[in-house]
Amino acid sequence: MPRFQHVPCPGCGCVCDDLVLTTAKGQLEAVEPNCAVAENWFRRHWRVPSQPHFVAGEAVELHAAVAKAVAILNAAEYPLIYGLSRADTSGQRAAVALADRLGGVIDSTASLCHGPSIMALQEVGEVTCTLGEIRNRADLVIFWGCDPAETHPRHAERYSVFPSGRLRKNGRSDRTVFLVGDSERVHTWRLNASADPPDQVVAIDPGGDFEAINYLRGRIRGRWVGPKQDHLETLLEAMRACEYGVVFFGLGLAKTSMGGASQATETGHIDVAALLSLVAELNAITRFTARRMRLQGDVSGADNVLLWQTGYPFGVDFSRGYPRYNPGEYTCNELLERGDVDACLLLGAETTRYLSEKARAYLQSVPTIVIDYPGVQEAVSADVHITTAVHGIHVPGTIYRMDNVPLSLRALSTATLPTDAQVLQAITEQCED
Repeated sequence: MPRFQHVPCPGCGCVCDDLVLTTAKGQLEAVEPNCAVAENWFRRHWRVPSQPHFVAGEAVELHAAVAKAVAILNAAEYPLIYGLSRADTSGQRAAVALADRLGGVIDSTASLCHGPSIMALQEVGEVTCTLGEIRNRADLVIFWGCDPAETHPRHAERYSVFPSGRLRKNGRSDRTVFLVGDSERVHTWRLNASADPPDQVVAIDPGGDFEAINYLRGRIRGRWVGPKQDHLETLLEAMRACEYGVVFFGLGLAKTSMGGASQATETGHIDVAALLSLVAELNAITRFTARRMRLQGDVSGADNVLLWQTGYPFGVDFSRGYPRYNPGEYTCNELLERGDVDACLLLGAETTRYLSEKARAYLQSVPTIVIDYPGVQEAVSADVHITTAVHGIHVPGTIYRMDNVPLSLRALSTATLPTDAQVLQAITEQCED
């Protein structure tokens, strides 16, 4: 049976590139090593449907689906293009070109997840590094506001906790690991699918991240005048004593809808800015870095492509003929809640379930085009549905790992489906300026 080695997995932001896939007669037989996210991603997208393209629920040829999509977008005054995090670099570039041609607005899934984190690092900066540097150097690893076993099952195994590195030859025994988060949930979090525990769990009051971080900042600078908070003192001493520390922070800190609708607030960027400031200040004592725990396989690629194409990372408006950026005004959920757009093209529709109820209701009321991979359950009722080839299974491509390192994908199987870029370029060529 054919075996493909060193296969990158776009199933989450880790993009682990050490997978081994076994196939038989063109079908996927096994995915190794064991990872629920990778297994689900490859098995869901491997098979090509016999009828991949639809208009109003009826199977059609690709050219008819493209023609209907063009008609919808030409009739719109202010269309929205949303998604991008499951496309590769070429598809993301084509999406930006289409938004520019239409004079519409383009937004990525970052606005529903780490948008507040991006806003924070724009404000205060970010001391960061690659995952390879963490693997080789870090002796203190902190996960703040995230459950790595749930969202990134192999993160600890491959990059941060268990692997041996150049300066951490003994792997796990050379590292101290903390989980920090909401007292109502943090005690259930684990490092990996094997449920390995951390060295320490630091439980903070729900919504108390900002106060906890400011306590640490005050103590490090010697300016704290209040009583000591014993549950934070162990973490403080570990930060002071480490040779190289890293804090991975998730949506529990950014407080967005994808981190749990009940905790979504407008203060996430303030909390993240405080943490990034703490990391910067720790560098007066030791070496310390921070990294976002990105969820989707290529959401970091969407950030990068939008930045180099427009100057802005998400929520970009082209209605005046040049790019403008304003989170909350040009971001997907808010645009839909206000009813500002009159058509929507979704480049990957899975994250629409995290939109507010009001936004989802409005999305169903406007003409919608969905361009997505095979095996994806229909998240919205679309006027046009176009199924495209999967980068990393059917066609080669380039995506970005959560630390902004680009990785190349290769074709493992064959399919007659078009790529995202080909569909979007065909639509762009036929759309009116």
